[in-house]
Amino acid sequence: MFRPKLPTMPQPTGQVTLPAVVIEPTTITPGTPAPPSAPAVPASAPVPSRPTVQLTPGTTLALVGGGSGVILVVGTVLVSMLLAVAVTGASVAVCAVVLHSLLASDAKRR
Repeated sequence: MFRPKLPTMPQPTGQVTLPAVVIEPTTITPGTPAPPSAPAVPASAPVPSRPTVQLTPGTTLALVGGGSGVILVVGTVLVSMLLAVAVTGASVAVCAVVLHSLLASDAKRR
């Protein structure tokens, strides 16, 4: 029950051969100049690297409203977490005081 069960490796079904790699030498001819390449796009028509974003008043208002909503939600969550930690700490402190007084009164009775 407590011994690990190791999987068994399957046996190969046949002869396993690796594919042959053929290396063919290439000749390098030094001193052949490359022809100058012509520009593909004329210089008078610049191509924009990315699309431009148009901000209308409605879009700006939506962005500001969405950002404000996110900030309010995150702030509410953080404040509620802080309140939960404070309540937990206070309850632990009350429990510690009660236990201390119970143990102290028990020690006085003996």
